[in-house]
Amino acid sequence: MEIKKTIFNLYYKWWKNIDKFLLFLIIFLFIIGLFFSLVSTSLLVSDKLETNDYTFFFKHLTFVILGLIIIFVLSSINEGKLIKISPIVFILSLFSLMLVPIIGVEVNSAQRWIDLYMLPRFQPIEFVKPFLIILISLILSNKKYNNVYLKYLFSFLLTLLIALLLAAQPDIGQTLLIFFTWSVLIFISGINIIFLLTSSLIIFMLLYLSINFIPKFEYIKSRILSFFNTETGTHNAQSEKAIDSITSGGFFGKGIGEGTLKNRVPEAHTDYIISVISEEFGVIAIILILLLFLIFIYSVFKKVYLEHDERTKLILVGCISLILVQAMIHIGVNIRLFPTTGMTLPFISYGGSSIISISILSGIILNLTRRKIN
Repeated sequence: MEIKKTIFNLYYKWWKNIDKFLLFLIIFLFIIGLFFSLVSTSLLVSDKLETNDYTFFFKHLTFVILGLIIIFVLSSINEGKLIKISPIVFILSLFSLMLVPIIGVEVNSAQRWIDLYMLPRFQPIEFVKPFLIILISLILSNKKYNNVYLKYLFSFLLTLLIALLLAAQPDIGQTLLIFFTWSVLIFISGINIIFLLTSSLIIFMLLYLSINFIPKFEYIKSRILSFFNTETGTHNAQSEKAIDSITSGGFFGKGIGEGTLKNRVPEAHTDYIISVISEEFGVIAIILILLLFLIFIYSVFKKVYLEHDERTKLILVGCISLILVQAMIHIGVNIRLFPTTGMTLPFISYGGSSIISISILSGIILNLTRRKIN
C-alpha cells in the first residue's frame, strides 16, 4: 500500500509540474509517426510478402512505448540529477561510438550501427547527440573558469573528436549536424562573431579537403556532383522519385495505400517519409506537420526567453536547434534542396535509434521547462 502511495505521489508531482502542452504535442507527433509507419511499412510488407504482416509497425510501436517511458523518467527526475548523470551517459555513449569501427555492422557501404545480438541494432551517435548538448552547455556555462576562449577550445575539441569518429564511418550528415549544434551553442553563449566565422571557415576547409583527397569520402563528392547533374547517380534518382511523388500527390494526395514511392525507393519509410506522406495525403498533410513542428519550437523558445539560468538556456536552445535542423535537412533532401544525407524526420520516421534519441531530447526539454518549485 505504501509503495502504491509513493508511486501515486511521484506521478501526481510530475503531472502537476510538467508542461502539459509540450507533452501532448510530443505524444501527438509520435502518434502521427505511428500512423504513417502503419501506412508506409506494414502495407509495403503485405504487398511484397502477400501477407498481413505488421512487423515494422509493431517494432515502431515498441520503440515509441519505450521512448515514452524514457520521456517520463527523464522529465520526472530532479534537474540536478539529470545534469549529474549526463556526463556518465555521454562517456558510455561515446565509448559505444568508438566501438563502431571495430564491431560495427556495415549497411549500404556505411559502418554506423552496432549489433550486440541480445539487443536490437542501434546507432550510437543517436545516443551521443543529446548528452553532447548538455556537456557542451556545462562547459560554456561553467563559472569556475573565466577564460572563455579556453571553454570554446575544449568544447570544440570534444565536438571534433565525435566528428572524426563519425567521419570514419562515414557519416557526413551527422557530422555537419554536430558541428552546427556546437556553433549554435557557442553563438548563444556570447562568442565573438569573428571567432565563430573563423571556426566555421576552418571546418568547411577541412571538409573540402577531406572530400577531395580522402578516398573514403568519395561517395560524398559523387552525391554532391549527382545533385547538380540530374542525369547521373543512384541517390539522385531516389530524390527525383521522391519529388515526383510529392508533385503527383497534389494538394490532397492519392489516398491511403495508393502511393508508389514506398515500393520504388529503399528506406522510404525513414529517409523519404515526407515524400510518402505527401504522395498519399497531399501537401496539406505536410503543411500541418510543419505547423506542429513550428508550434513545438516556438513553445520551447518562449520558455527559453523566460529562463534566467544560462546553463538551462543553452541546453534548451541546443536541443530544439538539433530537432529543427534535422527536420529541415530531411525535408530539404525530399524536395531536392540538399543532396541525399540519410537523415530521419524527428518523431515521424521509422527507426529505433532515432525514436530513442528524440525521446531523450524530449525528456530533457520537458525536465527543464517544468514548473519550478521554490
